[in-house]
Amino acid sequence: MASRVVTVAFQGVEARRVDVEVQLTGGEMKFMLVGLGDKAVAESRERVRAAFAGLGLAMPSKRIIANLAPADLPKEGSHYDLPIALAVMAAMGILPPDALTEWAAMGELSLDGRIVGISGALPAAVAAGAMGLGLICPEASGAEAAWAGDTRILAAPSLIAVVNHFRGTQILSPPKPGPMMDGERVPDLRDVKGQENAKRALEIAAAGGHNLLFSGPPGSGKSMMAARLPGLLPPLSPTELLETSMVHSVAGLIAKGALTRTRPFRTPHHSASMAALTGGGLKVKPGEVSLAHNGVLFLDELPEFSSQALDSLRQPLETGEVVVARANAHVRYPARFQLIAAQNPCKCGMGGAGRGACGRAPRCQTDYQMKVSGPFMDRIDLQIDVPPVTAADLALPAQAEGTVEAAARVAVARQLQADRAADTANGDGAPLNAQAQGDFLEKIADLDPAARSLLAKAAEAGGLTARGWTRTLRLARTIADLEGPGPVRRIHVAEALIYRRMGQASPALA
Repeated sequence: MASRVVTVAFQGVEARRVDVEVQLTGGEMKFMLVGLGDKAVAESRERVRAAFAGLGLAMPSKRIIANLAPADLPKEGSHYDLPIALAVMAAMGILPPDALTEWAAMGELSLDGRIVGISGALPAAVAAGAMGLGLICPEASGAEAAWAGDTRILAAPSLIAVVNHFRGTQILSPPKPGPMMDGERVPDLRDVKGQENAKRALEIAAAGGHNLLFSGPPGSGKSMMAARLPGLLPPLSPTELLETSMVHSVAGLIAKGALTRTRPFRTPHHSASMAALTGGGLKVKPGEVSLAHNGVLFLDELPEFSSQALDSLRQPLETGEVVVARANAHVRYPARFQLIAAQNPCKCGMGGAGRGACGRAPRCQTDYQMKVSGPFMDRIDLQIDVPPVTAADLALPAQAEGTVEAAARVAVARQLQADRAADTANGDGAPLNAQAQGDFLEKIADLDPAARSLLAKAAEAGGLTARGWTRTLRLARTIADLEGPGPVRRIHVAEALIYRRMGQASPALA
C-alpha cells in the first residue's frame, strides 16, 4: 500500500511543495523516514507513534517507509508530523484513498493526538491556494491561515477530528480570519519642544521613505522624535499587509491570527549581532531588517553597534531584500525598510561645544563617529544635528501643530508619488521617492535649470558620490512634493544638499 500527502517546506517566506510519500512493505517491522530532514523531522516518527497509541491505534506490523520529496530539499521543523500521520493512515486504509488528494497538511502532533499550533500558517495557506489545494492546519493556527483569501482551510484540534471529518462523522467548520487590531498608541509630535529643524527632517523622511540620522547630545530628543515617526506614516496597504504578515508568520509573531495595518517599528539593542539584524541562525529565521519590512528600523546609539553588523545592512538598504547564504541553500527575505538612527557626538555624549563639552574634542568625536563606515553613511539621506534643548524651549507653550497635521501633509505627498508611479506605461514606477531610480527618477525629478545647475556644481565640488547624486535627487523631489505638484526648484535641491552634510559643496551653495 502507498499514499501521498502534500505539505510545504519553508525557504524564507516562500513555502515550497513537499510530497510525503508513505509505503507499507513486507520485511522487518520498522519506521524509516528519509528525505533530508533535520532532528525535529527525524523525531516525527516517535510523535506519530505516540499519537496513534493515544487514539488506540497500533502501527502496522510492516516496514513503513516515509519519503519527503524532493529528497535534495532541506526540511526543518515539526510541522511534518500531521502529513506523515495522515499519509500512514491513508496507506493503512483508515482514510479513504482519495480523501487527501485536494489538501495540503501541516501541524505538530502532541503525544495524545492533539494538533499543536505552528508558525508559518499564512504563507503555507497562500502556497496551498496557489497549488489549487486546501490546507489542513492546527485549530490554533486556523484564524491566521484564513487570511489567505480563497484558500479552503480545515483547522482541526486533533488527529481524530481530521479522521472523523473525512469519514463523515464530524464535520469541521472553516475558521474565520483573526481580528484586525489597532496598533499601539503613538505619542504625538506636539509633545516635542523646539527642534523645528529636526521635526522638518522627520516629516520629509516620512513623506518619501528616506533614511534619517539624528546626531546630538543625550536628552536632546532624538529617540523621542524617532518614536513619533510611525504616527506620520500611512497604514499598510493590503499588499503590504500580506507581505509583512507572512514574514511575521514565519517568525511566529502572529498571535491568534490577529493582524495590524500599523507599520512595523523595530528597535533592536546595540548589542545585536549580524545574524540578529539580517537573519540566520540554525533555522535561518528572519532578522530585524525583515521584521521591519514595509516599516521602520530604529538603531539607537548607532556607533555602539558592531561595524560588521552595520555594514551587513548596506545591501538590504539598496536592494530591499536580504540573502542568507548557506552551503546547501540561499534563503531570501524581503527587507524594504526605512532606517532611522540616532547617535551622540562622541563617547562622552556632549561633543566639543557648550556646557559639558568633551575635553578631548575634536579627536574624541572623530574616533567615535569613525566607527560607522563611510559607505554606510552614504546611504543615509538626511543627517541632522539635534542641539540641546534649552530652558527657553521647555518654557514654550504646546505646539499648534502635531502628528495629525504633519501626517496629513505626508499623506498628500505620498499620494502624489503613488499617482506618478501608476502613470508609468510599463509599471516600473516606484511608489516612494526613496525607491525611485534610473529613467523613472530622472523623469519625475523634473529639475528646472537653476536646480540642475546647483546639483552639478555640488557634484563637481567633490561632495557627491554617484549614489549621493541619486539620493539627493530623490530627497529634493520629496521636499518639492510636500509643497505640492510641480518641478524641483533650486531651493529644494539646496535644502536636500544641506541635509546630506555637504561641507565640500559649500561654494556651490553660495
